[in-house]
Amino acid sequence: MASNPKRGKFNGSPGESTVLDRNNEFLCPICFEIIEEAFVTICGHSFCYGCITESLETSDRCPKCNFVFQCQKKIFPNFLLNELIAKAKLGIDQKLTINKSNYPDFVEGLQSSDIKVTLPDVNLMLNLLTERKKQLESDLKLNQLELMKEFLTIIKNKRQDEIERLNQELALIERDEFSVNESIRGICPSVAEVNESPLVPDIPYKMAPEVNNVAETVRGISDIKRKRLYEQMDDLEAFYLEKKTNDFHLDTSGDTEEFSDMLSKFTRYSSLRPLATVHYASDVFNNSSIVSSIEFDKDGDYFAVAGVTKRVKLYEFSSIVNSAMELHYPVLEIVGSSKVSWLTYNYFHKNYLGSSDYEGNVTIWDVSTGKRLRSYQEHERRCWTVDFNRVDTNLLASGSDDAKLKLWSLNASHSVATIEAKANICCVRFNPESRYHLAYGSADHSVYYYDIRNSRSPLMVYKEHKKAVSYVKFVSSSEIVSASTDSQLKLWSTSQLNSFRTFKGHVNEKNFVGLAASGDFVSCGSENNAVYLYYKKMSKPILDFKFDHVKNVLDRGNKEEENNEFVSAVCWKRNSNYIVAANSQGIVKVLEIE
Repeated sequence: MASNPKRGKFNGSPGESTVLDRNNEFLCPICFEIIEEAFVTICGHSFCYGCITESLETSDRCPKCNFVFQCQKKIFPNFLLNELIAKAKLGIDQKLTINKSNYPDFVEGLQSSDIKVTLPDVNLMLNLLTERKKQLESDLKLNQLELMKEFLTIIKNKRQDEIERLNQELALIERDEFSVNESIRGICPSVAEVNESPLVPDIPYKMAPEVNNVAETVRGISDIKRKRLYEQMDDLEAFYLEKKTNDFHLDTSGDTEEFSDMLSKFTRYSSLRPLATVHYASDVFNNSSIVSSIEFDKDGDYFAVAGVTKRVKLYEFSSIVNSAMELHYPVLEIVGSSKVSWLTYNYFHKNYLGSSDYEGNVTIWDVSTGKRLRSYQEHERRCWTVDFNRVDTNLLASGSDDAKLKLWSLNASHSVATIEAKANICCVRFNPESRYHLAYGSADHSVYYYDIRNSRSPLMVYKEHKKAVSYVKFVSSSEIVSASTDSQLKLWSTSQLNSFRTFKGHVNEKNFVGLAASGDFVSCGSENNAVYLYYKKMSKPILDFKFDHVKNVLDRGNKEEENNEFVSAVCWKRNSNYIVAANSQGIVKVLEIE
């Protein structure tokens, strides 16, 4: 006898039987569960196929009405009832399936009176939800732990890399320390013995120099040098390690000597000492006395000063620094028709001085006679800058607010070439060792480097400044320093786009404050009325000098004037330790780096 697969079992969904129980037409009279594969007897009653076939094996009567089946064909498929039951099941499944899309419908269905659930159904659903909750919590916890594991692995690898790097750097330092001690021992064994003696305390990093006098008499290091060493320690350390780690497997004893020379060079100077003061504006009632440019002639015998008073004054350097008098007079004074923005001396004709002015003129003067030799008037707006070429001394360049860079020749009455810029040109400089290469700074925050033989496109465009570039200078034939009103100087290479040093410490947000370079040093003015000196391998200033606050006769009661004063021009006397700087009050200082 075949067994009924449904008897004593519940094969539907939790709410399916309960909901369909309301309609007895869907229940099998034998198993009292939802009819599965409905068949109808000739007397009209429907049963599960399994239930009715099992019943007819033992009896020829209908289990419902006790009707006697006399014909051989007793049951037939009830297609209509099967279809109705299938639709009913589908409707219940749609209401009771819980997911993100129909969860609100599920909740609403539970709250509705149309769907009746029993306590066993609720318990079953709670058990299912509890298991699901535990699974979700377990998955979430596992995900958190895996994320934490990955984080720990990353920082562990980073620390291991740092340990490896530190061990490598320590090996380099110990190797150089041994080399230096050997060199000291070879020169002065007694000093080496004292330096290695435990009686001489180690000098901790950032310790105040005043407490280090124990070692000073032995090692010969002054407090000033030690203080400067500590102030620049971050830059020095980075520079040293970068150089050493790049050549880790090479013999770097020469590099140690080179680095030692660098330390000696940048700690050599202790102050900017004022030697003389010159008053550019002789009129004490004149409030407009800004010095815009200072320039030495090719031999450094004379320096010219010009500014908004429309005057160019020429001073003899030796008489200024050697004179005991407080008042100094120019050997020549040229009065122009417009405010002077820039000066440039010719590198062959000592007496040729070029100037640019606010009316857009470029003028060549003979300072031996004070006469104008030539004037170029092609710029349409204020001309900020002019520069003579050192190689081709007949060639000069100028830049203007008309966004044009013009090239001139002393042998021609008109410009010989024009470069169209994207914005105002603030400063232009020729490469000191090239006839064809120049750089200019622009109001579009960029520095452009050109080969004038191909003026259609620049060789380099340097774009790291955040504001207008007011000055550019060549530190060497392959290095350019630029100044901007973002209070930064940047050092560039003519062969790469990214700057390799940024100098910070001065203040420059709106004015032209001057820029000068000599060898490994760069100086600039500041809007706090001071001059700053940088060493090109250090990002912080090594020296500074602040101008005294001087008011004219009419402004002695105005205390706010001091905040408006700024250094406006800086010039370096070639191959010397002398800097000439001037401020917005027309005070010119001759400073010696000592």
